[in-house]
Amino acid sequence: MTILHACFWIFLAYMAGSMPTGYVVAKIFAKQDIREFGSKNIGATNISRLMGKSWGIFVSLTDMLKGGLVVLLASHFVDSVILLATIGVASVFGHNYPVWLSFKGGKGVSTTFGVVAFYNFFNLWVALYAGVVWFLVMFVTGYVSIASIIAIASMAFFAWHFNMPLPYIWAIIFLTLLTIIRHKENLIRVSKGTELKVNIRLFK
Repeated sequence: MTILHACFWIFLAYMAGSMPTGYVVAKIFAKQDIREFGSKNIGATNISRLMGKSWGIFVSLTDMLKGGLVVLLASHFVDSVILLATIGVASVFGHNYPVWLSFKGGKGVSTTFGVVAFYNFFNLWVALYAGVVWFLVMFVTGYVSIASIIAIASMAFFAWHFNMPLPYIWAIIFLTLLTIIRHKENLIRVSKGTELKVNIRLFK
């Protein structure tokens, strides 16, 4: 494995993550710049506010796949767990700081879920259990930001519990800190009681 080879995969991961799915979807199908609507974020939550839950789910799944699939692809050519962990982090960085939008992107939650799910592609339990945590916290609090932070933080525990390689665990811890940083303004609004809540209904 050469330095040039490693740089290629890290660059590819960043560019894949940098694809601004929410921005493109809003521009094409809603004829609107999502950065001028609601929270001004390009992520799935703001897309849901503008275009409905179905589009929000679509953007969320696409953001997961753009992070996860590049990790899966790299795993066929890269034998270094440390490099694979770095590739996943680079993909999330691409989503959060996309070159196409002057490095002002989303908050990386869906992309982080996708990356972690594909770190151990045949052991999806870490991402699945974290998804359950997200749903439960979201159901109790109504805050997407709080649910996202706690869910991603829980991934480190689940990764340790399911014996994921240590570089992946460190990558998840780093992504947890990045998630907290990206949600700084949300946390301030939560403390002031001005953060918007989202209602989850199990039955209609």
